[in-house]
Amino acid sequence: MNIISIVLVVIVAFLAGMEGILDEFQFHQPLVACTLIGIVCGQPAAGIILGGSLQMIAMGWANIGAAVAPDAALASVASAIILMKGGQGAEGASTAIAVAIPLAVAGLFLTMVARTLAVPIVHGMDAAAEKADFGRIEFLQWAAICMQGLRIAIPAAALCVVPAEVVSNLLNSMPAWLTEGMSIGGGMVVAVGYALVINMMATAEVWPFFFIGFALAAISDLTLIGLGIVAVAIAFIYLNLSEKGGSAAGGAAAGGSGDPLGDILNDY
Repeated sequence: MNIISIVLVVIVAFLAGMEGILDEFQFHQPLVACTLIGIVCGQPAAGIILGGSLQMIAMGWANIGAAVAPDAALASVASAIILMKGGQGAEGASTAIAVAIPLAVAGLFLTMVARTLAVPIVHGMDAAAEKADFGRIEFLQWAAICMQGLRIAIPAAALCVVPAEVVSNLLNSMPAWLTEGMSIGGGMVVAVGYALVINMMATAEVWPFFFIGFALAAISDLTLIGLGIVAVAIAFIYLNLSEKGGSAAGGAAAGGSGDPLGDILNDY
């Protein structure tokens, strides 16, 4: 990894850390962060595969009350760097996924430190507001956001300076039972993350689409482009049914539920 790649990786990590708070341009999402790191390191395919797999896991992560979700930004950036420096390409994505989970949990410590340091910054902004010092308020706001970026950028820079041979030798020295177990575990974690998402969005209206997609995905000759075309066609069909106002029996005004697909299924 040359100096230009290291600088670009640190910039991506910095943006991912800030976006973990701003949540505007989604740089902290695994699919975005891993893909960008893969591009700047010359391994876009490996980055996309890792990012897509981690994205399925992170979709099931959410802050609930006082419980903070694992740090997706640190997990994405650190695992992507390890994958790029390991030299295993897309084949090493499963190992990187397994490494990303403990990194995500460990990232909660850095989150706690950053939020603790943010408390005096907030008090400083309150004091500046009492004096109508808007320039200082803006400065402290930028300082707090940049601190969140450094929360990811500093560990990323530390990983980048580690020689690639060290990372490669470490990964290659793992016994077969460990790498195979991590690969299986990584696949199971992806499935669990997807199951959490399905559990949150599962309704009687959505299940038919899930089973249609599951059946179509089993057809090996059908590419992702073909699946996308079928999905868009089904979406247009559903929207057309919605505009027509429900079932053929007269929609919600004539006793329908207002759900066109549900009314059609009930008719059967």
